Amino acid sequence: MGYIMRRFLRSAMVVFSWFVVPYSKYTNMKTSRRKLPPIKTHLLEIPAVDLAKMIRTKQVKSEEVVQAYIDRCKQVNPLINAIVQDRFDMALEEAREIDRVIAKGINTVEQMEELTPLLGVPVTVKESIAVKGLTNQAGRVFKTPQVAKSDAPVVEQVKKFGGIILLVSNTPELCLLWETYNKVTGQTKNPYDLRRTPGGSSGGEAALLASGASLLGLTSDIGGSSRLPAMFSGIWGHKPTPYAVSFKGHHPTSDFPKWGDFFTIAPMTRYAKDLPLLLKCMADPTGTKLTLDKEIDVKKIRFFFMDNDGPSGMMRPLSRDLHAAINRVANDFNAKRVNIRKMKWSLDISLSAMLTMENIETIYHKTEEGEKPKTICTETVKYFCGCSDSILPSVIFGHLQNFMKIIPNSRHKQLATIIEALKTEFRQLLGTDGVFLYPTFPNTAHKHYRIYHKLLEPMYMAIFNTLGLPVTNCMIGLDKRNLPMGIQVVANPGQDHLCLAVAKEMERRYGGWVRPPTEEPLPEEDEEQEEDEKLFKDDIK
Repeated sequence: MGYIMRRFLRSAMVVFSWFVVPYSKYTNMKTSRRKLPPIKTHLLEIPAVDLAKMIRTKQVKSEEVVQAYIDRCKQVNPLINAIVQDRFDMALEEAREIDRVIAKGINTVEQMEELTPLLGVPVTVKESIAVKGLTNQAGRVFKTPQVAKSDAPVVEQVKKFGGIILLVSNTPELCLLWETYNKVTGQTKNPYDLRRTPGGSSGGEAALLASGASLLGLTSDIGGSSRLPAMFSGIWGHKPTPYAVSFKGHHPTSDFPKWGDFFTIAPMTRYAKDLPLLLKCMADPTGTKLTLDKEIDVKKIRFFFMDNDGPSGMMRPLSRDLHAAINRVANDFNAKRVNIRKMKWSLDISLSAMLTMENIETIYHKTEEGEKPKTICTETVKYFCGCSDSILPSVIFGHLQNFMKIIPNSRHKQLATIIEALKTEFRQLLGTDGVFLYPTFPNTAHKHYRIYHKLLEPMYMAIFNTLGLPVTNCMIGLDKRNLPMGIQVVANPGQDHLCLAVAKEMERRYGGWVRPPTEEPLPEEDEEQEEDEKLFKDDIK
């Protein structure tokens, strides 16, 4: 991408901000400034690894645990709006049956640990992942609700290992935005500040986990959809090595042969120590094998880091707090600063790779039975006239696909060459004992809708989908506004265990998840707006 085009896109984000920021401020005037009710039971603050052991050894009943999470969901959902549909009654009955089986002593504690390591533990699921009997339309408006007729393979796996599904959670329409809202369920809010977004597209899961209403979550990731919500909500999200987890049973999907190179279903947890357990239970028995039980000495891992994107001149620099935090982490782990210059092509190669995939499910690709197919021009006019059932990203996605078609094939081939060169560079740099530390996003959770003038920044994450590398968002503390900060830990394919080992060490060092604030009123000042304005002035210069 040439200098002129880069400056055009950067300037376009500035222009968007002139409309987005006032609109964001206006909509936030209507948003409650309340905070979440406090967590009052210790059951909600026990990691899944320990909770499963307590259930197996009869220290606590699964029914008690499930009921505690149901009660917490009912407490917080009126504020965060994260639940699309629940199955609370069925979950309680499943928990009672598990308690009865445990009481009979049919299996030993050791057998239960081996065969059903999640036995009796509640799990929540992103609504775009099929759970039999529950809605499965990824926030898209249908006249007739679309209900899953069977479980996605990953849900089958989790159930097989003893997990109890509680509900399906909110997502932007067709998972096409890094903020979670749609015209079916509405907007999901960040537990740390209801005026801010929990990110997307797995924002419903992140909000529930951060608020203490969930412990383990099934999400998905094609461009940071698991990692950005994890960062904005102060929890842990992992994008696995491609094909380690089945991607089937998800909407949207594609029959493009390389769809699984970029897209994956992903684990999200409140505690880092639970990531290996959940990922192991999610793993596709016929997919790429991971060595999640391998013992890792973090001291023997080689660390590398960057705190910019090349620089490309496309993405914003990190906020002061994030810059300081990432450099502190790099120093704590004796990470070597590197300059991978090809990272400056993150936007170009990611858009080229993803938007040229064919047969991706969109509002134009699949319509309700009996409905005429939508056309791009008609739907665009309807949107700007306020008559569309879809949100903006779904409408403009068709335009982006068409734009990619006019780019010469020779350019796409050139970008594909850069992808392969970057893969080789990472393979040689990290080997089987190295990890790469990299920003997740340049700032902490922003006010609702402000992603629309930060649409270039998710390339900090999408680049690793393009390269097919496993990566974990790790919680590394709070900024001056008491909002969670995160960092990505990246490894070579098949080396997920390195990312997860580092995540557990970071949780030990920096404390991990922090309870969202309760009771005190939120501050009136908008320091983020001042910081944005400074960045815009720098952009214009």
